[in-house]
Amino acid sequence: MRNLSKSKILAYRQCSKRLWLEIHQPDLRDDSASAAVFAIGNQVGEIARQLFDPDRTGVTIDIGELGHPEALARSGILLAEGEGPVFEAGLTAAGALAYADVMLPDRSDGTLRWKMVEVKSSGSVKSYQRDDLAVQSYLAAQAGIPLSSASIGHIDNRFLYQSDGDYRGLLHEEDLTEEASSRHDEVAAWIAGAHGIAALTEEPEVSTGPHCAIPYNCSFCDHCHRDQVGPEYPISSFPNLSGWRRAAVEAENTDDLREIPDNLLTAMQLRVKQACVSGEAYFDAAADLAPHAFPAYFLDFETAMFTVPIWKGTRPFQQIPFQFSLHILDQAGSLQHHGFLDLSGGDPSLACARSLIDHCGVQGPVFAYSAGFEKTRHHG
Repeated sequence: MRNLSKSKILAYRQCSKRLWLEIHQPDLRDDSASAAVFAIGNQVGEIARQLFDPDRTGVTIDIGELGHPEALARSGILLAEGEGPVFEAGLTAAGALAYADVMLPDRSDGTLRWKMVEVKSSGSVKSYQRDDLAVQSYLAAQAGIPLSSASIGHIDNRFLYQSDGDYRGLLHEEDLTEEASSRHDEVAAWIAGAHGIAALTEEPEVSTGPHCAIPYNCSFCDHCHRDQVGPEYPISSFPNLSGWRRAAVEAENTDDLREIPDNLLTAMQLRVKQACVSGEAYFDAAADLAPHAFPAYFLDFETAMFTVPIWKGTRPFQQIPFQFSLHILDQAGSLQHHGFLDLSGGDPSLACARSLIDHCGVQGPVFAYSAGFEKTRHHG
């Protein structure tokens, strides 16, 4: 029996067809959108090793260098000895394998047990990450590796970076020991089901749907959608479609927004529908501007957002403006444009704010495509 990796087991959880394609037709993958995600994960993983092993006494299992057989064998020796932290420790049992991000020896009760921490780059614990930890906990139990705890270490949004590479406090650990161990029967069923799909000789028939993007954007979407022809105006084009309206619209059993009854739509959604039906763009700037004085400012920000903050005084996931575009319209109809772009590599916040102040007057309305976003960036 082949060992299925944790990622393949979780792929099965998302879609059995995805797992089959991962194994039998991996050349159909499109991972072009995953590079940035992997880079962030590697960065957070490196910081985790600094935080959990400040004295650098631990060992990191390099799968790329060792290969799976040697990595698993080396992991087994280190976990039996329990001399220090082990990072990317291999666990294999019951037809599955996984590599634990952090394993910390715990002898608090006089025996060798391990504190397992799965490190994630999200700002909170996600449901699919709970599945991830459940698999790790199950494999540890099946491999005879006793755990004192199993937790997820995720980014703490409240962390404020001070400088000098000091990221103490960046990770918040959420203990999920009992939950993970209570799901071992579920995990065993996942592994059995995944092996059943892997053994199929032909691609299973699975319709596309919301699962194609939940919890991850599937790398085989292009393959699975290759023969589908979508409507010119899909209902996904409706802004702010949610709650009972979404349910009602989806119950209409059509993908074309032009066929949705007017009474199910908000005023803005109806405007979108009418523009699509008529083929004429809606634009009534004169009516929108009339109640306001001149000059009128049209502002747009672009921001940078880092999972791991790099500038003093900033937080994880904080959106920091580094560019703006400002058009100024006066009463005579004359239009000016001013822009700002910081490519220095330093914190652009102050320079951006000063430039914006220099180019804005003391009166006149400010218009933005998403006023809430621009306002929060301005006050931030």
